[in-house]
Amino acid sequence: MQGAHPGIASGRIASELVNENNNLNPELTSIGEGPRVQKPAPRTHLSRLVVTHFRSYERAALALDGRPVVLTGANGAGKTNLLEAVSLLSPGRGLRGQPFADLAYRASSETEARHGWAVAATLVSDGEDTAIGTGQEPSPGEAQRARIVRIDGETQSGAGVLAEYVRVVWLTPAQDRLFVEAAGGRRRFLDRLVMGFDPSHGTRANAFEKALRERNKLLAEDVRDAMWYAAIEEQIAEYGVAMAAARVEIIARLKGAIAAAPDNAFPKASLALEGELEAALSAGEPAIDVEDRYRAKLAEMRSRDRGAGRTLDGPHRSDLLVRHAPKDMEAEACSTGEQKALLLGLMLANTKLLGLSVGRPPLLLLDEVAAHLDKDRRAALFDELCAMHIQAWMTGTDASLFSTLGDRAQHFHIGDHRAEPAPL
Repeated sequence: MQGAHPGIASGRIASELVNENNNLNPELTSIGEGPRVQKPAPRTHLSRLVVTHFRSYERAALALDGRPVVLTGANGAGKTNLLEAVSLLSPGRGLRGQPFADLAYRASSETEARHGWAVAATLVSDGEDTAIGTGQEPSPGEAQRARIVRIDGETQSGAGVLAEYVRVVWLTPAQDRLFVEAAGGRRRFLDRLVMGFDPSHGTRANAFEKALRERNKLLAEDVRDAMWYAAIEEQIAEYGVAMAAARVEIIARLKGAIAAAPDNAFPKASLALEGELEAALSAGEPAIDVEDRYRAKLAEMRSRDRGAGRTLDGPHRSDLLVRHAPKDMEAEACSTGEQKALLLGLMLANTKLLGLSVGRPPLLLLDEVAAHLDKDRRAALFDELCAMHIQAWMTGTDASLFSTLGDRAQHFHIGDHRAEPAPL
């Protein structure tokens, strides 16, 4: 592609990425070069959060002022439930990825959910208030029904509209083993990062997975109809290359942002993508050529894939490779504390880059963030969050771990399924 970002060429769907990227902050230059001028982004925060019949809460309301938010309380008190509520103010299934029907309040483990659920918030961005909300109406027996999204009281056609108002990123304890577990977790992590910049990436990924399941079904049932395969493989190639192109784009930007950042308490990550499509796009091959070659390979490997019962080539097999840059060490070989610090550094870089790219800072959710950090790194993290002027949400069981934040944050005690302001 001439005149577009390096490594991303014109493909049938991959070309959409160029148009979308052109709508990002014009202060940004090409991939990896960082911002030309870093204008301060408008403050974006929630001034009120209300959850109704959600998880462990019949109702809870938090009045907020834009400072970081600290939620402390015993295990099982409902801290993460509130983070999950905030995460649902963005497209997707939130930080737990649970079916929406499972989010409804139950008075006890033996009680059936008899209500729908709702998450409502007042979003303040550049001094303007917007009422945003999402939820499900009660409807027994319809576990797969879609959620409702409203902006300033008006019902919207889908959750994608939320990305026009606020972006939300998160880090949870489930991701602490990201570097040592299977590649699937890292792919999901990577695709969630991509969705922060390009919410339509999730739609393309879902379309790819649907087409992939259809091809795998044909393979498993030993279907030999070439026309059926060709039609499905056309979709797989189009959506697959678009997914790979989006991954290449964002990783290139993140690498540039990490390289440009000053050294601090959180080690810099060295990032790379492992995957045939990603490698070709990173090398500058036109996306249309990559797409044609991938489609041809799918056709060529039908017999092999039929024997395996599944499709063996594509972006569903790719991996995100991470190294501890200062030590030049694979992330999986680092200590637990180093892995946590490395992951936090990566998320902080992503948060900063996302704020510059879309023109407003995201909300950052950090569940049990202090669990594997020493005193110095905790202090460094709090200082960094405050310097970023973002509304970060943090949870923990021990309020003393957050004492150095003092009045730089709002502190709430979570107990008895209620959220109460906590004294400093």
